[in-house]
Parts: sequence; C-alpha cells; structure tokens
Amino acid sequence: MNWAIDNFDYIWSLTLKHIWLSVIPIVAGFLIALPIGWYASRHRRLRGSILSTGSVIYSIPSLPLFVALPAILGTKILDPLNVVVALALYAAAVMVRSAADAFSSVSAEVLDAASATGFSGRQRFFKVQLPLAGPVLLAGLRVVAVSTVSLVSIGSLVGVSNLGTLFTDGFARGFMTEIVIGVVATVVVALMLDALLVAAARVLMPWSRVARTLRSSV
Repeated sequence: MNWAIDNFDYIWSLTLKHIWLSVIPIVAGFLIALPIGWYASRHRRLRGSILSTGSVIYSIPSLPLFVALPAILGTKILDPLNVVVALALYAAAVMVRSAADAFSSVSAEVLDAASATGFSGRQRFFKVQLPLAGPVLLAGLRVVAVSTVSLVSIGSLVGVSNLGTLFTDGFARGFMTEIVIGVVATVVVALMLDALLVAAARVLMPWSRVARTLRSSV
C-alpha cells in the first residue's frame, strides 16, 4: 500500500494511458462494425462469410499483430498507434456479430410500418432500427469494452506504456505488490468503462427501461 501511495503519480499516468488506449479502439471498432453488421443483417447470404471473417481476425494472436503492424503501417515499433489499430480490429471483429444480431432482432413488420408511414431509408434507420437495436448493441459493446481493456495490457510487452507495465516490471523484479496493483487498476478501469456505458444507455435509451419494467410486471 505504501508503494502505491509513493508512486501514485506514476500509476495515475499509466491509468490515463490505459484508458486512452482502450477508449479509442472501442469507439473506432463500434463505428466500423455498425455499418458492416447492418449490411450483414440485410444480406443473409453474405452474413456467414462476414461473421467468419470477423472470427478469423479475432483469432490472430495480439502480440504478433502488434509486432507486424509497424511494417504494414510504416510506424515505429513503440508507436501506440500499433496497439490502437490492432485493438480497433479486434473490437470491430467482435462487434460485427453483435451488430448483425441487433439489427436482425428488429421486426420486419416494424420496419414495414415505418416505411408505410413515410419514413425514408435514412429516417427508418436512425429513428426506428438503430434505437430498437440499441439494447443488443449495448450488450455487445460492453463485452468489447472489457476485452479491449484487458488486451491493452499486452501492449506493454512491445514497449507501449499502460497498466500492463506494472505487470512486466513486477514480474521482472519479483515484486508482487506492483503486479497486484496493476491487476486491480485494470479491473477498476474495466468496471468504470462498463458503468459509463450502462449510464449512457439509460440516458440515450430510456425506452429500454420502460420495456424491462413492462416485462417484469407481466
């Protein structure tokens, strides 16, 4: 505990870096996966191929990908951009399936009713399909957030500073306190991002709370 207090500034700076390296890939992966998932839900023949491609991307080991990306992107090996791009690919690969399931869960009758009332394709998507798909999208995004926070730690093995640095330094020095603090801090970051997503969903999707209330009262 004394070590954590004495090195609070160092731990805090690593925490901020960890959050930054987590949030950007989560947002980027979501924005990439959203149109791809929508397309997969609309074209059932291609759905399997699209989702399989996502599974293949996610199966690529993270550490070799971190090492290979500098040659592809033209960046330096210690550039945080390598970690951001790799994690954005992983996030998109996971999120595509959730997005496809979310849009497929919206009833065709509801979409037909929206079209019958004069909604354009864009209006139908943003005012009907996307809001109704929101709860399923949120569930997928929460999974992506937790997995991304954990994968960021691996970036420390290629020299990108984050909370994983506490793991590597602790193991190198045989200092268990530093390892435990790194684990706890990483879990706290994951829980914090998850809580923020849930809170944002309550503000942006109030109808989901009403639907849960109605189901529980039946």
